[in-house]
Amino acid sequence: MLRGAPVPGGADPLGDPYLRTRFALPSRPGTFLRRDRLVEHLGQALLTPLTVVNGSAGAGKTLLVADWAANLERPVAWLTLDAAIRGPGMFWAHLLQSLNAAGAPVPATVDLPADATRVSHALLSRLAWELAGRDRPVVVVIDEFDRMTDPEVGRQLEFVLRHAGPGLRLVLVSRTEPLLPLHRYRLTGEVTEIRGAELAFTTEEAVDLLERHGLSLDVPVARALVERTRGWAAGLRLSALAARSTPDPELYLKEFEAGRGTIADFLLAEVLERQTPETKDLLLRISVLDRFCPDLADELTRRHDAATILAALHGANAFVEDFGQGWYRLHPLFREILRAHLRRRAPGLEPELHRRAAHWLRRSGTLPEMLAHGAAAQDWTYIARALVEDLAIGQLFTGLGSGEPVDWFAGTEGETPDPALNLVRAACELSRSDLDGGLAHLRRAAPQPAADDRGSPAARLSRALLEALAGRLTGSADRAERAGRSARRLMPQVPSRLLDGHPELGALLLTHVGSSRLWAGHLDEARTALTAVARGPRTAATVLPRLEALEHLALVDHLDGRPGAAERRVLAMTAEAERYGLAPPSGSGLGQLVLAAVAVDRDEADRAEALLAQTSDRPPADPVAAATRRAVTAGVLLLRGRTREALAAAARPVPAAEPSPWARGSAALAASEAHLAEGRPDAALEALRQVAGDQPLCTVGAARAHLAAGAPGTALRLLDGLAAQGRPGPGVSVPAALVRAQAAALEGDTATARRMLAQALVEGRGEELRRPFRDAGPWTAPFLAEPPLRALAAGWLLPGPETYGGTDPGGSEPVAPVEELSGREREVLERLARAMSTEDIAADLYVSVNTVKTHLKSAYRKLSVHRRNDAVRRARELRLL
Repeated sequence: MLRGAPVPGGADPLGDPYLRTRFALPSRPGTFLRRDRLVEHLGQALLTPLTVVNGSAGAGKTLLVADWAANLERPVAWLTLDAAIRGPGMFWAHLLQSLNAAGAPVPATVDLPADATRVSHALLSRLAWELAGRDRPVVVVIDEFDRMTDPEVGRQLEFVLRHAGPGLRLVLVSRTEPLLPLHRYRLTGEVTEIRGAELAFTTEEAVDLLERHGLSLDVPVARALVERTRGWAAGLRLSALAARSTPDPELYLKEFEAGRGTIADFLLAEVLERQTPETKDLLLRISVLDRFCPDLADELTRRHDAATILAALHGANAFVEDFGQGWYRLHPLFREILRAHLRRRAPGLEPELHRRAAHWLRRSGTLPEMLAHGAAAQDWTYIARALVEDLAIGQLFTGLGSGEPVDWFAGTEGETPDPALNLVRAACELSRSDLDGGLAHLRRAAPQPAADDRGSPAARLSRALLEALAGRLTGSADRAERAGRSARRLMPQVPSRLLDGHPELGALLLTHVGSSRLWAGHLDEARTALTAVARGPRTAATVLPRLEALEHLALVDHLDGRPGAAERRVLAMTAEAERYGLAPPSGSGLGQLVLAAVAVDRDEADRAEALLAQTSDRPPADPVAAATRRAVTAGVLLLRGRTREALAAAARPVPAAEPSPWARGSAALAASEAHLAEGRPDAALEALRQVAGDQPLCTVGAARAHLAAGAPGTALRLLDGLAAQGRPGPGVSVPAALVRAQAAALEGDTATARRMLAQALVEGRGEELRRPFRDAGPWTAPFLAEPPLRALAAGWLLPGPETYGGTDPGGSEPVAPVEELSGREREVLERLARAMSTEDIAADLYVSVNTVKTHLKSAYRKLSVHRRNDAVRRARELRLL
């Protein structure tokens, strides 16, 4: 190729001399970075008739193509269009001159156009014929092709390209879609395309580019800059140039104001000032939006031309990005600059634009966006009423995509008579565990909470939700039940579309009522309410109340004496949380406490203590969690033999408006067990005197104390009354059987003692209930030394070989043989049994998540199960854990 060849003399069709700069390859700066991936892609331009390099201003299109062209060993005709080159005649005259300047002149038979506005078809035909006859194709690059808006030129250029055949390789560099039938070339695979997304710098490329500007940055800083600029070449270069002149370049790149300096000057000049007044106005107004559609943009401009303008801006690569499904967004830097320009140009307009956006989004958009714009406009009353009247107040508890709404409302100051605003303030404070503040706002919102004629049905239903929560948090089952009844009366009065659109409200209500019933000791009623939540709509909106319902159901199972069922509930809760990508431990923390309680039942002090520690960084969510934590703490201390501390833990008060039978019973039982461990049965009996009949476990505890006090008859009568109440779970029946066995042994009835001890071993083996046997004392040792009973205790209560096949030591049904688990598979299962997520197991074992999944899949196959709950249960049955 001839570099810098002189342009032939003469004038263009308008009589002006040809400007040499229009035919010269642009020079590359010393900081230019050649990106091999783009050069390799651009190399395909020699294989296809047409190449299009399309991107926004400053995307690096021209320098990319110029660098590629400078390294080609063949003629490259370069033409840069500008505003003066208008009309077919001017275009073709300059194109022919670019061929001459590149050393690939056309013969004299191809006459130069004399009229700026037209060109003869004969010229085009001769040019195409001449190019088609060349041995080596000519590469023609037309830069800034977006300046050519005459569709006739596009048709003419396509004619020449099609008939020139392999003699022409045309490269168009443009901000907009070129005026050629690209669909035809795409269909036949005859076009090479490089677009904005590919032109964007990667983090690694940005690091190299910044180094060429004398900046050596850590990868995280470069990554943040790439995210903010979306890899925009001009933005990176201008940021680097500005940062070099600052004392702390790294800090500057983290915090620079896009609305000031060279970046703003570039975008305002190259993009905004090129637009019509209507387009400028639209761009400035939509800069307050994270995303927008034409209708929302029209709301802000109060015009009806947004659809056309936005489509044109997107097509022109004017930093308006297609967000999908009719929505757009502005390039982040461009948006920052436009917002700064809006504030200078129209002070005071921004809050009004946010207000309009909030009103439109309430009708047609999403709740988090409506709240964000309402807060930006500081229209607190409006967005509070929207939350209440649209029945969306529950989402302050189940998640709105961020924690910001709670922070916004919590920051509002002063008292207000507006009920909706007080309700929302109450919800925000309660969601932040500020009980006093939440209750104060709730009182202001509803001076007479029982009066159902205050406000709209939606407002009263929203208030009922908060009243139910207040009842749960204060330990007032009566308050929660009243709120639940009020809600049931109100629901038929609320439009069904609102109820159907907010399933989280009903789920939250039932969860609060169920938790309150549990506190009151109404376990069956609590199970009914909580089961309705767990089996209710499985959506992202209801996932948090479902998790809480499952952990409360786990506690009910444990209180019923079914630790295995409780453990499976918590595992199900963990699996549900993983399904929605929630970080463990999820829920209120009650699930971990239940697992710790199960570990206490199994005499696993280390595991119980570890699980208890996982909840130490969060205060108990409500009295139910507080009482459970108190009981577990006392149980762990008893396992460690620290009876004095266990007594102190059991005596720790749980603030609540109403007493809880089961909470009082669990504390009394812990105290009684501590007294028995110290050899003080009278004190143990006194601790249980007021609660022995309230709970089966307390009854068993009282029977143990009477037996220790030398009154076996009284102990047996208590247990006979317990048996009349129905079949209890193993957590109750095992210690009860042990009391009967000890009483029989004391009476010399060894046959009954063996039979009851065998019953306890059979029922306790499936749940691995070791603690009741530990608490029973040394009298069981001679019996367990006998072969039949030792076989029942082997492997879980007493040391013994693990069984992988054949007959169970107890002589019960055969255990299905399984392929032996590997050491790593056992490690994974052990952590699975502790309700750890897949991600936590991977981190704990220093392996990848995929590796954990592989081990789980193999373990599932060997255990003949398909779910984590079943795997843990099966592994426990086979005594593999």
